Amino acid sequence: MLKAVILIGGPQKGTRFRPLSFEVPKPLFPVAGVPMIQHHIEACTKVPSMKEIVLVGFYQPNEALSRFLVSAQQEFKIPIRYLQEYAALGTGGGIYHFRDQILSGSPEAFFVLNADVCSEFPLPEMLAFQQQRGDPHSFVMLGTTANRKQSLNYGCIVANMETCEVLHYVEKPSTFVSEIINCGIYLFTPAIFQHIGEVFQRTQQELLLEESPNGWQRAEVIRLEQDIFTALAGRGKLYVYKTDGFWSQIKSAGSAIYASRLYLSQYSQCHPERLAPNSPEGPTIRGNVYLHPTASIDRSAVLGPNVSIGKGVMVGAGVRVRESIILHGASLQDHTCVLNSIVGWDSTIGRWARVEGTPSDPNPNDPYAKIDSETLFRDGRLTPSITILGCNVTIPAEVVILNSIVLPHKELSRSFKNQIIL
Repeated sequence: MLKAVILIGGPQKGTRFRPLSFEVPKPLFPVAGVPMIQHHIEACTKVPSMKEIVLVGFYQPNEALSRFLVSAQQEFKIPIRYLQEYAALGTGGGIYHFRDQILSGSPEAFFVLNADVCSEFPLPEMLAFQQQRGDPHSFVMLGTTANRKQSLNYGCIVANMETCEVLHYVEKPSTFVSEIINCGIYLFTPAIFQHIGEVFQRTQQELLLEESPNGWQRAEVIRLEQDIFTALAGRGKLYVYKTDGFWSQIKSAGSAIYASRLYLSQYSQCHPERLAPNSPEGPTIRGNVYLHPTASIDRSAVLGPNVSIGKGVMVGAGVRVRESIILHGASLQDHTCVLNSIVGWDSTIGRWARVEGTPSDPNPNDPYAKIDSETLFRDGRLTPSITILGCNVTIPAEVVILNSIVLPHKELSRSFKNQIIL
C-alpha cells in the first residue's frame, strides 16, 4: 500500500506569485484549466495501490481549499485530506510533525511532491526503479538535467553513473557542482523518519544549550534538502531517478504560462477532451487551447497557441489571445489583443485595447534550459516579463498595457508600460 504527501506551503510563501496569490491559495491557481495541484493528484491516483493523498501546509482551512478537496475526492474516488501545520515547518518538518497520520495503515512507501512544480510525474517509474534497487529501505529522488549556469538555482546531485546512488547533494551551490538537479519529487519509506528524527533531536539539543524559549518550535523546522539529503548522500541510502520528461518550477506568475503550455501539450495523449477542437461554428483555434464549457466566445475570435480560458469568460468579436491565461469571469471586449499575459478574475479589457507581456520562457535552443526565476527588478528597473492583471481590473478602450503588473481592483484611465500599478 502506498500514500502520497503534497507539500502546499502557506500564505507567506508565493510572494513572487502576487497579485494572483491574493485571491486564491497558490496551489489552487489554475494551470491548463485545472488547479495546479490537481495535476499532482491525478498522477498519484494512477499509481496502483495508492490509498490516500495528504496535503500538508499552513494555509488556514478556507472555503476554496475545502471545496476543492470535496470535489477532488468525488472525482478521483480516493481519500484526500489536508493537515495544517501550526507554523511553517519546512519541507521535512511538516512530514515529521504529521508522521503518525502518514504512517497510519502502515504504507510500505510514500511519495512526497512539492506543489510548485509541474511535471509528467513519472511516479510508477520511480517505484519500479526503487524495487529494482533491491534495498527496501532506500529513498529515491527525481532528478533532471539543467544547464551549468542555471543548475546553481537548484539543489544539485552528484551521483554514481552505474548505480545512480547520490554521492553528494548541495542545495543552491555558489559554484558549479552538477548538471543534475533535484525536481522536488521523492519516494520515501517509513525509514526516512528515523533520519529526520536524528536531525530533530540534534537541533533540539543545540537549542537547549541556547536556552531559547521557543526552542522546540524552532527544532521542528527541518528542511529535507539542506538537513536530510546532504547528510544521507554517500551513505548508500539515497538514489536518483533521472527523467527526460518535462519539468519546471512554478515560482512566478510567468512560469505559470510556461507550465500551462507543458500540460496542454500533454493533454493530446491523456486528456484530449480538455483541448478545444476547431469547428465551423466556433472560434479559430491554433495549437493547444483549453476552454471552460461555460465560456462564451465569439466565433470570429482567434485563440492559441497555449491559451487557457476559465469559467464564464466572455470573449468578444475579433479578439486575439495567445500564450495567456484568462481567469474566470473576465471579459475581453471586441477586438482586444492579449499576448503573454494573465488576466485576473472578473477583469474587463475594453474594445481595441492591447495587453501584452514579454515571455520569460527558457531558451528554446538549449534542451536543458529551465525557466529563470527572475526577480521583479534588475538594476532598479522592472524586468520585462509577462503582464499580470489582478482581479477586478478594468482596462479602458484603445489603450496599451505593456510588461506591467496591475494590482487588484484598479480602474486604469490610460496606457502603461513597464510599471507596477499599485
